[in-house]
Amino acid sequence: MGSNPKGRTVMEVGADGVAVITIVNPPVNSLSVDVLQSLKESYDQAVRRDDVKAIVVTGAKGKFSGGFDITAFGGFQAGKVPPPKPGLISVEILTDTVEAAKKPSVAAIDGLALGGGLEVAMVCHARISTSRAQLGLPELQLGLIPGFGGTQRLPRLVGLSKSLEMMLMSKPVKGEEALSLGLVDAIVSPDELVSTARRWALDILERRRPWVASLYKTDKIEPLGEAKEIFKFARAQARKQAPNLKHPIVCIDVIEAGIVSGPRAGLWKEAEDFQELLHSDTCKSLVHIFFAQRGTSRVPGITDRGLVPRRINKVAILGGGLMGSGIATALILSNYPVILKEVNDKFLQAGVGRVRANLQSRVKRGNMTQEKFEKTLSLLKGVLDYESFRDVDMVIEAVIENVSLKQQIFADLEKYCPPHCILASNTSTIDLNLIGEKTKSHDRIIGAHFFSPAHVMPLLEIVRTERTSPQVIVDLLDVGKKIKKTPVVVGNCTGFAVNRMFFPYTQAALLLVERGADVYQIDKAITKFGMPMGPFRTYKSMLIPLMQEDKRAGETTRKGFYVYDDKRKANPDPELKKYIQKAREISGVNVDPKMMKLSDKDIVEMTFFPVVNEACRVFAEGIAVKAADLDIAAVMGMGFPPYRSTFWRIIKLRSTQEFESLPYICTLLNSSLWTYYGLMKSGELLVATVNGFGIVVEAIYLSIFLIYAPKSMRAKTAILVGILDVGFLALAISVTQLALRGDHRTDAMGIMGAGLNIIMYASPLAAMILQTKVTVVVEGDLEPEDSPISNRVFLREVDE
Repeated sequence: MGSNPKGRTVMEVGADGVAVITIVNPPVNSLSVDVLQSLKESYDQAVRRDDVKAIVVTGAKGKFSGGFDITAFGGFQAGKVPPPKPGLISVEILTDTVEAAKKPSVAAIDGLALGGGLEVAMVCHARISTSRAQLGLPELQLGLIPGFGGTQRLPRLVGLSKSLEMMLMSKPVKGEEALSLGLVDAIVSPDELVSTARRWALDILERRRPWVASLYKTDKIEPLGEAKEIFKFARAQARKQAPNLKHPIVCIDVIEAGIVSGPRAGLWKEAEDFQELLHSDTCKSLVHIFFAQRGTSRVPGITDRGLVPRRINKVAILGGGLMGSGIATALILSNYPVILKEVNDKFLQAGVGRVRANLQSRVKRGNMTQEKFEKTLSLLKGVLDYESFRDVDMVIEAVIENVSLKQQIFADLEKYCPPHCILASNTSTIDLNLIGEKTKSHDRIIGAHFFSPAHVMPLLEIVRTERTSPQVIVDLLDVGKKIKKTPVVVGNCTGFAVNRMFFPYTQAALLLVERGADVYQIDKAITKFGMPMGPFRTYKSMLIPLMQEDKRAGETTRKGFYVYDDKRKANPDPELKKYIQKAREISGVNVDPKMMKLSDKDIVEMTFFPVVNEACRVFAEGIAVKAADLDIAAVMGMGFPPYRSTFWRIIKLRSTQEFESLPYICTLLNSSLWTYYGLMKSGELLVATVNGFGIVVEAIYLSIFLIYAPKSMRAKTAILVGILDVGFLALAISVTQLALRGDHRTDAMGIMGAGLNIIMYASPLAAMILQTKVTVVVEGDLEPEDSPISNRVFLREVDE
């Protein structure tokens, strides 16, 4: 990946003596080293020419610039493309060429001025904008900081507090707000933008307007003592909101360096820290997620057929519970007329009431006017029968998870809905073939799995069966995009992709608790890792039947693994111990002292490695077409921290070089299994022997893999070493069995442990080998309407 060779700037000099330099790099006029070098050349030429009095910088076709071309980051990070030397862009080009030019310049901003685009605008001596323009520095969403001088100029234009908010929260502003902040100097219509900028530039030349180098402005900067207090507060907030992230603190440090040591020193620190962050795991992960999100709507064999989405004029929803009302809210917010059906008037009024409450919460937050509220709610119609279903284009079933009920509903839908109507189910786990068993319309049955709350959560899991029509998939992808969801197309199986991957998440946590680990330590370790909630806050307590018997069902009964106060705050419950002890007695499990001393790292690995393994199976079975889709499913559906090096990148095809991450995963997976096998048996000799052999096995594995494997042969090497590894595991088991010949309890466990270990080891390996045979659609050009992924925290679904 590298710079777009078509990117450039063009210069035209008018009769008024103003040179208009236009950034041309469709679709969003992204910046690249080529574009910025071209900008420098255009500036140098304009400065040299006697017929040029002043300069205007703008972007082609109503977009100033969407920022630096993110596709170039991959080349820089992999060492395939040499990055520009530190300071080349921010100091030599933008500061010493553009800002220091002896002829005034004005930025004419329309559309996007994000990231590097805004940084280019800020080096001009004035900025004219349209009201619809978006201006911001969203680099922190990618694990970076602004790298072209933004950390130094934005605070000097809008003040420290607002600049910190805009950078740390990646929060853009529209033209009118930018004017009130002092980020731009005037707002004009798009038709008058360039002509106004030309006159403004000439006014600066004639000293009728101020000639301002924003790097050296000081009137918006607070006194040093006050500034230090602002930085102190910002650091505290950053550590509280994102304790695992380094780059927000780096951003604050760079801004402070410019205030304390001067803006030019700040520029150099910015350039150095940008380069370091560019090669961080956090940046690589967030850039991967950025492109993976944009790749979910491209489904090989479906979206490449040239099918055009059909128009969906009306949608019907069955069930007005938490999920049904949330789905209805999401649809009417995007101007889809919705029919909401319930079984009786009481349930129907409750469902309509939930939709009304969802909209009213937006009014209270200032995100919706009362007029818009009334208009949006008018799109919802409640019914008690199927008569209104005769002209709907799509139905989404959102009733309780009951197979026979769903089968009856789909049989009824086939009778009342028109032949073209899409029949969708919001089921989170049930096989769609089973749901549609009593119908003949298998080609239009599809899963539309939303996550609760459906009008808030960004993921839409689209589930296709072997008989689902490609046209229906294309239609639902289009609906998902229009209601502002990120769609992920997966295959049909129990749990589909998201829930199936995370079934082992809770199972592993419960297993640890039964063996002696503390519930609250597990939740604390998992949330510290980056999940929005731990497994015992995420899932309903009905997972433990004993607690269900005592009506401990979580927040709804104010008791579960935690007790909840009036503000829904969760607090540890001392009574929980008696339920755990009773469960151990029923299961015949004894507490192992070693399990009570697990570190947070052990807990995280023993909880997530089964998830990794299940993800590999999901991919190997073809439930997910692209490994990157599993990343998005985990991040947006389960709240997996996007800044972590996502586990599923080990099966994402780029080349066989990606297998470099295989030894680490397999090492820890094997070590965890071996340790668990040892802890389940009596006798220190067994534990020592098992772990000793585990260390030897993995040392041999790593040595062979890293020393002898050519890059082009790593897949074959992985297979060979896998065979050797399994052989050593078999030998280790034989020795441990001989060492404890008299302990009959270990016989069955030894064989089972060996089988489990081999299966869990072979699955991810097989998935990766399979992936080398798959042709992957290149995740390339960005669509202009795509919006950057937000770093907000996503809550996990609890299906009703």
